[in-house]
Amino acid sequence: MRAMVLSAALLPLEMERRNIPEPGPGELRLRVLACAVCRTDLHIVDGDLPLPLLPIIPGHEIVGVVEAIGAGVTGHHIDDRVGVPWLGHSCGCCDFCADGRENLCDAPRFTGYHRDGGFASHVIAEAAFCLPMDDMPEADAVHIAPLLCAGLIGWRSLKATGDGAQRLGLYGFGAAAHLVAQVAIAQGREVFAFTRTGDLAAQAFARNLGVTWAGGSDERPPILLDAAILFAPVGKLVPAALRAVRKGGRVVCGGIHMSDIPAFPYRLLWEERSLVSVANLTRADAKEFLAFARAHPLRVHVRTYPLIQANEALADLRAGRIEGAAVLVP
Repeated sequence: MRAMVLSAALLPLEMERRNIPEPGPGELRLRVLACAVCRTDLHIVDGDLPLPLLPIIPGHEIVGVVEAIGAGVTGHHIDDRVGVPWLGHSCGCCDFCADGRENLCDAPRFTGYHRDGGFASHVIAEAAFCLPMDDMPEADAVHIAPLLCAGLIGWRSLKATGDGAQRLGLYGFGAAAHLVAQVAIAQGREVFAFTRTGDLAAQAFARNLGVTWAGGSDERPPILLDAAILFAPVGKLVPAALRAVRKGGRVVCGGIHMSDIPAFPYRLLWEERSLVSVANLTRADAKEFLAFARAHPLRVHVRTYPLIQANEALADLRAGRIEGAAVLVP
């Protein structure tokens, strides 16, 4: 197999050839069809997150075909197409798992972080966390891959804003925002897109997807919002978002990492505004979101790269040069 491997934070990924692995009990071996590149991958490579295992193959938005099945696996068959998300294992017995919140599991294993991921020609995944993809309306694996994190974390973030959030702000209009904007519009909400200051191309992209308003993150929206989601990992946007939401509004931080939030006056939080974070995802989130995506096909905008150009894809994501999502194709 071929794989792009991270040996240490801040170093470029290096191509390696390895023996094709065999699945253990409860596991599947997949031939990777496509793996989207997530900002979390960038945080891992850039050392923003502590690295529990090195070397590691990043990548956790994987669409693949089942090639081999480990002992004890039921419900999967050779040649099935499945998706592999960020949550690759939960313990099933901690208080959070027992309460249906496996996203907060005390002993999780994340794909491309605790176990090798999809920046490779093949990957081993726990069968119980592989999602069936054969009946997705979009047959192209490249366009399905971004749904497995950008879509899922966007869905969980959208739910966190509450059912009454009709006017929704999205800060950082990348892979997740361009999907959740379409979901919110399909639900009858108004969407206000905030991009990097001066990024007129991203603002035009957002308008093309049907948002009500698009402007820079340093601008105020034309009307107060019910809620805002921050996908940009920029702490100084938290006070900006609080200024943009009405009394009783909510700001949701959807990323796994963010720069420090600066001090801000209490009056921005007062009047029952709230600030919450979203962590990881659950298999229930995946079931809900993929059912929605089957009923409401999304326009998934991608830029594809061959596997060997994974570092270029990460650099383009870091610099904000991608509309939609970057996807590696082995």
